[in-house]
Amino acid sequence: MCQLLGMNSNTPTDVTFSFSGFAQRAGHTGDHCDGWGIAFFENKGVRHFVDHQRAVDSPIADLIRHYPIQSCNVIAHIRKATQGVVSLENCHPFVRELWGRYWVFAHNGDLKDFRPRLHSHFHPVGSTDSEHAFCWIMQELAKSHADVPSIPELTLTLRELAARIAPHGTFNFLLSNGQALWAHASTHLYYIERQHPFAEAQLADEDMRVDFSTQTAPTDRVAVIVTAPLTSNETWHPFRAGELKVFVDGIACA
Repeated sequence: MCQLLGMNSNTPTDVTFSFSGFAQRAGHTGDHCDGWGIAFFENKGVRHFVDHQRAVDSPIADLIRHYPIQSCNVIAHIRKATQGVVSLENCHPFVRELWGRYWVFAHNGDLKDFRPRLHSHFHPVGSTDSEHAFCWIMQELAKSHADVPSIPELTLTLRELAARIAPHGTFNFLLSNGQALWAHASTHLYYIERQHPFAEAQLADEDMRVDFSTQTAPTDRVAVIVTAPLTSNETWHPFRAGELKVFVDGIACA
């Protein structure tokens, strides 16, 4: 299976520390070697990087590890292919536009017999089950709401849509429109909320630690969502099977 990493915060934050450990799972501490990608929201804009090389070897991943892009919503993915060849167009996260905003999606899992008809302008470029599911979600959101709904309304709709897809297999996903970050678990997904008083964290996949108290303000709040805990000295909270949460301003709201 693939690996997911998401970050949601109330102030622009860099994801260098988390991504450094996460990338080790693409060849060093894990075998997720079939491509990777990351997307950062900056206001309504998105910086989107994907590569079909391993994240531990990719020059683009090296750029991310050393260039602290500031963002309130980040989604990253390292791929272990189950459907679709290893190619650039099959690398997550995927990006689409709806209601004048970019939407970013990444999936961990394997969906069987889920290829519903797509009859709007959302169509996959690659051949993965993940991108097809994302296009269907975008299509159904557009059908369900005539204009931009509130975050609680979106959460209700996404919960209904996820429940229709999940019976077809493993459906762990991250989704963001730059205003919030939604996370759904079928199997393995964990989250942590960091806020004052901040402490030191030690990566589980790499000999690297950081003292967040020296890099944050008392009002900062940061939530990190990941397939398996990134640090060895913090308490991570598991999602329940079938649970969907929305994160806003660094806090799990549902």
